[in-house]
Amino acid sequence: MITTEHLTKKYGTFTAVDDVNFTVEPGRVVGFLGPNGAGKSTAMRMITGLTVPTRGRALIDGKPYAQLVNPARQVGTMLDASAQHPGRTGLETLTLAALQIGVPRSRVGEMLDLVGLSGKEAKRRVRNYSLGMRQRLGLAAAFLGDPHVLILDEPANGLDPQGIHWMRGLLRDFARRGGTVLLSSHLLHEVEAIADELIVISQARIIARGTLDDLLSDTATVVRSLDDDSLATALRQDGHDVTVTPAGLHVLDEPEAIGRVALAHGIVLLELRRNERAGLEDLFLSLTADSDRTAQPAGPSANGAAA
Repeated sequence: MITTEHLTKKYGTFTAVDDVNFTVEPGRVVGFLGPNGAGKSTAMRMITGLTVPTRGRALIDGKPYAQLVNPARQVGTMLDASAQHPGRTGLETLTLAALQIGVPRSRVGEMLDLVGLSGKEAKRRVRNYSLGMRQRLGLAAAFLGDPHVLILDEPANGLDPQGIHWMRGLLRDFARRGGTVLLSSHLLHEVEAIADELIVISQARIIARGTLDDLLSDTATVVRSLDDDSLATALRQDGHDVTVTPAGLHVLDEPEAIGRVALAHGIVLLELRRNERAGLEDLFLSLTADSDRTAQPAGPSANGAAA
């Protein structure tokens, strides 16, 4: 199990991760989503002991990563497949790792077979690997110690459609056998296909979390008001499940019930509508609208005046 408690990382006045709290239970695949720079990789580095938190802590089975005995036998990680030594072969990379963590050399061949790297490919230098082959080698290294927890940053990066389908089955089987999986990815369709739960982070803070059914529920209502914070508080006090997003509130109830709460508290509504079930991409764009780097102001017109 993975647990974070008030996990925070600051670099001077810049806050990379701000009071992040979540739990990943055994037998679950949890997708960790967010725009570039949202804090995903920093949070993963803190969980795996590579970055020291400014405040809070991250635990794996109740212990910080640094206190685990031979952590690679308990936690498989892939945070940067490009960090592999380019002058070694894939076989040398895994053999050295096997010696370091104390697993039999026979495990190396098993993992090469697991990730689909042939004997000929395993003897090539990593510098000659494609990105997809590096990803497969990184996954082989993550599974090498027979861990029960996986922490993977962009594991599908560089894989072709067949490779992504294979990886999906690999991780689902791992979770079915009681494993714990936390993965980040920009491939939202694949996350939607594999994840049991989602954690969405934007501008260093968690802005949504829950199961896919909860977050993509077709019974949700979108509501905006002149005071969304007060409305969210009133709705929660009335027993409603509320998700706060930059585009308004998502409430798991009928519009009439929400309207009655707003009326009772004298809150003026700007929008109240049923939300048709959308895909993960629509949800992600809605939740992270405030960090959209593509939403640029209009540039100068052809004659130099502001458009």
